Amino acid sequence: MNNKVPVSLNLNVRGMGLSATLAIKERCRALAAEGKNVIDFGLGQSPFPVPDPVVEALRVAAPEKDYLPVKGLPSLRETIADFHRKTDKVEATADNVIVGPGSKELMFILQIAFYGEIILPSPCWVSYIPQSRIIGRNHHLVNSSYETRWKITPESLRAMIDEVNDDDRPRLLILNYPSNPTGLTYTEPELKELAEVARKYRLIVLSDEIYGQLHHEGNHISIGRYYPEGTIVSSGLSKWCGAGGWRLGTFVFPPDLRWLCDAMAAIASETYTSVCAPIQYAAIHAFRTDVFIERYLWHARRILAALAECSVATLTDAGIRVPMPEGGFYLFLDFSQLRERLERRGITTGPRLCQALLNEAGVAILPGSSFARQTNELTARLSYVDFDGARALSASETIPLDEPLPADFCAHNCDRVLDGMRRIAEWAQRD
Repeated sequence: MNNKVPVSLNLNVRGMGLSATLAIKERCRALAAEGKNVIDFGLGQSPFPVPDPVVEALRVAAPEKDYLPVKGLPSLRETIADFHRKTDKVEATADNVIVGPGSKELMFILQIAFYGEIILPSPCWVSYIPQSRIIGRNHHLVNSSYETRWKITPESLRAMIDEVNDDDRPRLLILNYPSNPTGLTYTEPELKELAEVARKYRLIVLSDEIYGQLHHEGNHISIGRYYPEGTIVSSGLSKWCGAGGWRLGTFVFPPDLRWLCDAMAAIASETYTSVCAPIQYAAIHAFRTDVFIERYLWHARRILAALAECSVATLTDAGIRVPMPEGGFYLFLDFSQLRERLERRGITTGPRLCQALLNEAGVAILPGSSFARQTNELTARLSYVDFDGARALSASETIPLDEPLPADFCAHNCDRVLDGMRRIAEWAQRD
């Protein structure tokens, strides 16, 4: 067989494979088909079911078959604008909302519409850099570390921009929090300081807040409050509503960036046309966030918080550095304190670490290098979602929200996750 790359293949996609998160999911499926008991901490998919009222709304909307407006169903866009006005305290109008087939697709066409450089924190979500490469955009990384809790600082952002030494260059900063891959978020003072830097350098900020409603304390804050004129707020149904496969994402633009919203709509009209009609009608019920949705979210948050606490304790006892997450369902593991022990086993890179962990302990995680970290850095992302979310929600609903979950809740309802943590801890301590 001829394995040469065809000369007609776009140079920007040569050598690219599947997205790391999707590739590890397919690997886990293949291993499961072989009868292997693999703990899947790879793909970041909500374990919780879509709330029943939203599912029922989809059933009712199933006959809807017409193409909808490119920017989205008007009543849905108004509901989304109202949602962000109330929950994020940002200026939002229906005219400045665009609905797409997942926020991932919206991010892609944003980079097509915006002719400028991309600024990304490191670590960052797996698809930001591949998207910029496909389109041919230059990107710059702003580094972080365990000591900065894997967050960029105003100083590091300023230093990166000053190093490029061109204040007039158009730039897009993509800021994701609570973060995939770390589960960490920014405080109000941190967001205010980053907003000042963004304003000084006239950055456009894409604030990827897809995990905002899964802040474990329900205290998510949008940078759009402090930099309203230059912030695009990104959200959707995939994480907080458990509807990843429904593929519905949203962007909310400030009035000053209406031109960019319209440019994206023009691109959308020539590509995906519009989002699935029944999904849009059903999404209205999700974004209305009634009492049922609020209770659903509070139960999901406290389950994730309790599970994070148990997981971090197990990993930390094994010498793995991992900050306590504040939202979402991710942990960012740092094995650097175990480097000498791992080197004796021939493990010197993040990818080698993850491959050995999968082969020897049956646990799938992704190396930090998939999230814009150096290959020789012994970091990895773990998505602690391999449990029956419906069962856990049902169990949580029997316990009043003003009471803590019992100490044995996770052991009874999220046992695969705890088993996976024990496997990692034991594997890490081997000689």
